[in-house]
Amino acid sequence: MSYQRSSRLCSAISRKYGPTCLRYYSQNTRTTPRAKAQSKIAHIDAQKQFSPALVDSFHRRHDYLRISLTERCNLRCFYCMPSEGVELSPADHILTDDEIIRLANLFVRSGVTKIRLTGGEPTVRKGLDCIIRRLSELRPLGLQSIGMTTNGIALHRRLPLYIENGLTHLNLSLDTLDPFKFEIMTRRPGHDAVLRSLSAALHSQGLRSVKLNVVIVKGLNDSEVLDFVKLTADKNISVRFIEFMPFTGNKWDKAKMVPSSQLLDIISRKYPSITRAPDELNDTARSWKIPGHAGSLGFISSMSDHFCSSCNRLRLTADGQIKVCLFDAKEVSLRDEMRRGASDGELLNVIGHAVQGKQEKHAGMEDIDVITNRPMILIGGLQPRKSRVRSLARLPAQPHLVDGTLLLPHVHRRWSSSSSQPDLHLTHIGSDGRPCMVDVGSKDATKRSATASGCIYIPRSAYDLITGSDNVDFTDVTIQKARSKGDVMTVAQLAAIMGCKRTSDLIPLCHPLQISNISVTLTPERGVCPVSQPGDEGALEYSIKCTATVACEGKTGVEMEALTAVSVGLLTVWDMLKAVAGKEMKIGEIMVVHKTGGKSGDFSRGP
Repeated sequence: MSYQRSSRLCSAISRKYGPTCLRYYSQNTRTTPRAKAQSKIAHIDAQKQFSPALVDSFHRRHDYLRISLTERCNLRCFYCMPSEGVELSPADHILTDDEIIRLANLFVRSGVTKIRLTGGEPTVRKGLDCIIRRLSELRPLGLQSIGMTTNGIALHRRLPLYIENGLTHLNLSLDTLDPFKFEIMTRRPGHDAVLRSLSAALHSQGLRSVKLNVVIVKGLNDSEVLDFVKLTADKNISVRFIEFMPFTGNKWDKAKMVPSSQLLDIISRKYPSITRAPDELNDTARSWKIPGHAGSLGFISSMSDHFCSSCNRLRLTADGQIKVCLFDAKEVSLRDEMRRGASDGELLNVIGHAVQGKQEKHAGMEDIDVITNRPMILIGGLQPRKSRVRSLARLPAQPHLVDGTLLLPHVHRRWSSSSSQPDLHLTHIGSDGRPCMVDVGSKDATKRSATASGCIYIPRSAYDLITGSDNVDFTDVTIQKARSKGDVMTVAQLAAIMGCKRTSDLIPLCHPLQISNISVTLTPERGVCPVSQPGDEGALEYSIKCTATVACEGKTGVEMEALTAVSVGLLTVWDMLKAVAGKEMKIGEIMVVHKTGGKSGDFSRGP
């Protein structure tokens, strides 16, 4: 007899004749260890009935509860936190530890086997370790796993304690492997802290699984998909690519959403042997495996190919509302019912009423309610209003530091409807007003070149030192210090070439390019300095002119590379000569003087 058939038979016997008859049936018809185990499982299933309150009108059993512990977060991810910020709930509106445990106990006794802790950012809640420990005490009631989704900023030192107290599954959110882009997407530093947490998780013996959640946004981090795939080569990790989803305040645009099927095509071209892997029951991700890789890949296609028919999730917000669907604005307050003195039975009736109202599937991606539904940060909070969290939309006119992060002002330019000027726009600013990389995927690779130049103005003493004039006093201590660094022109030339090759590392939104040639020259000159201050007219000055020409065959120009080469070269001259001319030197006139190739055509600056 098959396991499924015997289990159904045991359950039926128990329901009709009681546990005593089931035990008699088991003892007299099963003799092998496997048969005894099957009988025990059937007996447990018969004793612990799944509550009808957790079964919706489409017969979906909800055995997975996500509990938001807080509305607060130590990052400001643009797809989660509205740019105008959010207003946090008053402290007394947030569920207490005892209220969380009471509701968790009720859900587990009703059939929930999996709990995941979320936020906000769950690690910013005080007493998180105690909450995990108290949840772990629900295992005898049927709880099988305790997971947590975190950004990892404050995790790596605390993780061992969480695991010791009962944490079994961990999902880390990391949308880019580029630390500069990380600050653009999260509006905060901390990339290195997340990587430390990832490393700590992968080396923790107590975790059953470690997953990396990556929200893909077109033109921002879609170029990093293959870099994330490489992580699975030698790491036992599941990298899950998540489609950009619409929530209140995140200015979702269908054009920014990259369908999972498109991502799979990109990966398949690089790894043609990739194969479908078995999915966990009710899992939101479609799993794939590359032969020989230690880890796996997953695709969460909430927008392009929803998985509503197998949804088994319920959500409890930080302020005690039950949400039966992430994209449904309807909520019911369990907090208010508890504080009015409701019994567990009455609470279960409220839960059952909410579950019965769950729709068969959520609306299409263009019809999802982003007006009355919460922003993602407040799947545990109130609706967005003017924020007590620092607003990022209306910045002062000057750059300023916030928590150690340099924030630049938004500049709004008004155009008259009668203006004859074209509609100018910045290519590195997306429709949401945030910085983004320009998508060059559709462009053809062509030959391109650019020449830039600039000058550093120096005093006569520095000029004589560079040109080897007989006027130099080589016994002067400052002259000796400057000469000890080496040949000024040679070191500056090498620095300019190195700087040119590192442009994409220095300028966050520049594309990395395969440069075919770099030519840098530095030339001492004597001439008339441009007027910079009253009284400078006609002042005879000395200078070093740096000229850099860069060439490549690519999809975007090399003007930035040429400008970077000149800037680094001149800064190196400054560093080499600062012992003899630190107060007098000035750098200026850095500009592109010539370019070829590209959509905008050739260009030459006149004399």
